[in-house]
Amino acid sequence: MTIRKFSRMRSVSEAARRAESGIGQILRRSPGFRGYYVFDAGDGVGGSVTLFESKETALAANEKALAWVRASLSDLLDGEPEITTGEVLVVISG
Repeated sequence: MTIRKFSRMRSVSEAARRAESGIGQILRRSPGFRGYYVFDAGDGVGGSVTLFESKETALAANEKALAWVRASLSDLLDGEPEITTGEVLVVISG
């Protein structure tokens, strides 16, 4: 799993709209892709959670994601995202 957190965004909703038609489509075609979620934490803080089958497939997709963010969201962001990557140990779904 990869979590990207942006602390100073001009419009989280606009970033989410762009992500749905942009990076979301790129990730969907990536090997091992399992899910992509965009969140709004309020006060200009937003981010995404991306799930992949393995650490290797997540790392491969991470470079594509960062390139897309820099090219497509630069007008909405102030600074680089805080990135956390780790292995999912438990899944509970409804």
